[in-house]
Amino acid sequence: MHRATSTAYYALFHALATTCTDLLVGTAGTKRSGPAWRQVYRALAHSDARNACRNVATMAKFPQAVQDFANMFVLMQAKRHEADYDPEARAVKSEVVSNIRLVEAVIADFEAAGVRDRRAFAVWVLFRERRA
Repeated sequence: MHRATSTAYYALFHALATTCTDLLVGTAGTKRSGPAWRQVYRALAHSDARNACRNVATMAKFPQAVQDFANMFVLMQAKRHEADYDPEARAVKSEVVSNIRLVEAVIADFEAAGVRDRRAFAVWVLFRERRA
């Protein structure tokens, strides 16, 4: 059950990394730069993405599907940390299965959200905002 929880989080993480790269560099069917695509894919940092997703004021500007994705990202990252790093953590099968189904639905809704909103979200999670 711990492995399933971790895998569910990584499904979210890789969905986000793929969105970031495809929308900023290009998809496999385009004439994209392979090195640039890999660089952007690997630029997504777990803690920076979590912190961006926690920013209530900014997240409120996104459509519900993006907000739901961000909330699930934060929740599942915490569950992954517990599953991977707490040797006394207990996992309930029904809860893990429910979380997996929720993750699948959230990813599907996120991927169906508008390109403009997903691109803006990709920029938000990848780049730090500089204050004047």
